[in-house]
Amino acid sequence: MTRTRLTELLGIRYPIIQGGLNNLAFADLAAAVSNAGALGQVTATSGTLRTTEQVLEQVRLAKARTPYPFAVNFALSERRPELPALLEAVLEEDVAAVSFTAGNPEPFIAQARRQRGARVKVLVLVAGVRQAQKAEAAGADVVVVVGVEGGGHLGRDDVGTLVLTPRVVEAVRIPVVASGGIADGRGLAAALALGAEGVEMGTRFVATRECRAHPAYKQALVAASETDTAVIERSLGRPARVLKGPQAQRILEAEARGAPLDELLPLLAGPVSALGALEGDLERGFVWAGQAAGLIHDVPSVAELIERTMAEARQAAGRAARKLAEGD
Repeated sequence: MTRTRLTELLGIRYPIIQGGLNNLAFADLAAAVSNAGALGQVTATSGTLRTTEQVLEQVRLAKARTPYPFAVNFALSERRPELPALLEAVLEEDVAAVSFTAGNPEPFIAQARRQRGARVKVLVLVAGVRQAQKAEAAGADVVVVVGVEGGGHLGRDDVGTLVLTPRVVEAVRIPVVASGGIADGRGLAAALALGAEGVEMGTRFVATRECRAHPAYKQALVAASETDTAVIERSLGRPARVLKGPQAQRILEAEARGAPLDELLPLLAGPVSALGALEGDLERGFVWAGQAAGLIHDVPSVAELIERTMAEARQAAGRAARKLAEGD
C-alpha cells in the first residue's frame, strides 16, 4: 500500500483513479480497477446509461464484482432534470464515492451530505484554482485538477498540469489529484512531487483489456503520438480534446467558418462519439483522447497496468532522489 491522504480517505491501496470515461466506464472496468487496488468509476452519463435503472444495474454489478471502493461519476453539464433523483438512487446503493464533472456541483454536494453525510466521499473535477476553492467551500473531499493535456472536456484557460497542480495545492486544504498528460508511473511520481495526493488517468485506461472500447480505438491510441490530438468545441466555450481523424477535422473546419449551433451539434452528438468508441468507426465517429496517448504503447490488463505504474513511480522517485543527492 502506498500511503497518501487520498488512499487513506478512500480506503484504496494505490493513489490512482480511473477517469469517468463516457461510453466506456461500465462495471467491468470499474471493478477491475478497484480489485487492482485503485479507485474505479462507473459513469452515469446519459450517453452511456440512459435510465436510472441502467445506472443502478451497473452499480450493482460493480458491487458484486469487487468488495473494494469505487465511485459513480456524474457529468453535470448534461443538465438532466432527473439528475437529483438519479443521485438519490445511487446514494441509496451505499457507494463509497461520487464524482462530479463539468458543471456547478454545489447543490449535488449538499444533497449527498444530507443523504449520506460523511459516509460518501465527494470528488469534484476542476480546471482552475477558483473552481477548486469553490468545490472545497461547498464540501468536496477531493479535487481532481485537469490540465490542458487531458482528454475530453477541459478548462478554458489552457493551463498545463505541471503548473495547475501546485497552484491548486497551494490554494486548498483538501487532497488534490492531478489529471491530464499522465499515463505511467513517471507521471504519478511527478504529481506526488508537485504536492498532489494521487493521479487520475483516463486515456490510459481506455487502452486496457477490460475496457469496452473497440479494438480500433485502442490500437489508434497505441499508434498515436503526443501531437495526434486536437481541441474541438472552442467556439462553443467548452473545449475538449479528441484524437485527430476525419470527423474531428470536419468539426474543426465547421467551427473555423463560424457554423451555427444547429449545424455543429449533429457533428458532436453522443452517437457520433459512440460510433468511434464502441463501433470502431474512426472515419465517421470521433474519440476522446489526451496528449498522454503518446505514452501508450500496449494494451495490458488493468492489474498489469496498475502494478507497472506503481513500479515505475518508485523507480522514478528513486532516480530523482539519487540525482538530487549527487550534489551533497
